[in-house]
Amino acid sequence: MPVSTASVVTAIRVLESLSELQPVGLSALARQLNASKATVLRMLSTLSELGWVTQSSGVEASWSMTFHAYAVVARNGTVSSLREIALGPMNGLQLDTTETIHLAVPDGQELVVIERLDTSHVLRAFLALGTRVPMHASGTGLAFLAASEDSFITDYLSRPLENISGRSITTEAALWVEINQIRERGYSINEEGLSTGITSVGAAVIGGNSKLPIACVSISGPSNRITSDKFEEYGRAVASAAQEIGRQASTSRLG
Repeated sequence: MPVSTASVVTAIRVLESLSELQPVGLSALARQLNASKATVLRMLSTLSELGWVTQSSGVEASWSMTFHAYAVVARNGTVSSLREIALGPMNGLQLDTTETIHLAVPDGQELVVIERLDTSHVLRAFLALGTRVPMHASGTGLAFLAASEDSFITDYLSRPLENISGRSITTEAALWVEINQIRERGYSINEEGLSTGITSVGAAVIGGNSKLPIACVSISGPSNRITSDKFEEYGRAVASAAQEIGRQASTSRLG
């Protein structure tokens, strides 16, 4: 598919404007770019198909960037601003809990692990950097879904929910129940939904004015150490760390 130089320039300008204005409507974005709405909509539609931007639902639909660009960079091993911002709060979380801490960002309908701080325990949770994890079966993913718009969740539910570990959520009804519980308490609890014998507690990182999740952080460890009596303590801790990462990301204009 041939792509003209003008199209590339327009695509970059759209992404740059979205990063500053998101969430933003089509008319406002077209005015910012001094371009016709038809031209901007055509570009947004193409970028949406490629997973770089997303449109909210409702009468006054607005456009925002996804975190696909960041995930692409992270997979290539490039040092990222978000990773650097997150390391401080993640380190504090690891010291407080002595468990493994993961940081993941969305790429389409999956999350990509981009940072991990390991525990000193011999028996531990482990996800290699670059691992792609399903949202319905992971602590980070469930937290991300709960922080997302309902339209994103509905789209996610348009495909079957794979039973990854034998204890993964596999029905639409069960996933909505879990999402509503996470929204109420502010953090996810995933008991062996991704890996047998591993429990995780996660929270979404909310970025900037978009009020949408840009990443997730989790505490993960053996289920015989991360027991129900620790859920609230760890949940509050991971939610606090996620809020601090989001605050710093917003200050740095990353969110």
